[in-house]
Amino acid sequence: MNRFFCLLLAFSTFAAAAQTSKSDYNKVLADSLGADEYGMKIYQFVILKTGTASIANKDSVSQIFKGHMENINKLVKENHLIVAGPFGKNDKQYRGLFIFKAKDKDQAEKLLLTDPAIKTGLLTYEIFDWYGSAALPMYLHYSDKITKTDF
Repeated sequence: MNRFFCLLLAFSTFAAAAQTSKSDYNKVLADSLGADEYGMKIYQFVILKTGTASIANKDSVSQIFKGHMENINKLVKENHLIVAGPFGKNDKQYRGLFIFKAKDKDQAEKLLLTDPAIKTGLLTYEIFDWYGSAALPMYLHYSDKITKTDF
């Protein structure tokens, strides 16, 4: 019985040590980013896919995708969109991704419907809840500092 008690005490000590707070934890920063105790939060992850619409006029398609890029920049400035980018060619018709700082899928969908490429059906989308680092939005500050030319 004494061995069992010693093992239980050792395990309890190890478990408690594994759950100690980090010394460089910044509660103010964590709270401002909406972080949980693990420094994480839920985002809305969107996969953009080729839509069903077909527009033959190349100038119209060009204008729509110009509006798509302008909308991306607007959503970033409004602090809704924190990651956006295209995929390379693939057999799934996946065109790109967005990661939104939206409270839920409904809010993400409202933001998506501001995009002219989605409105016209050139792009469609799937939305997923995604659990990632609450610090993810902080990279945008540095992104501006390394971007030489806007789209």
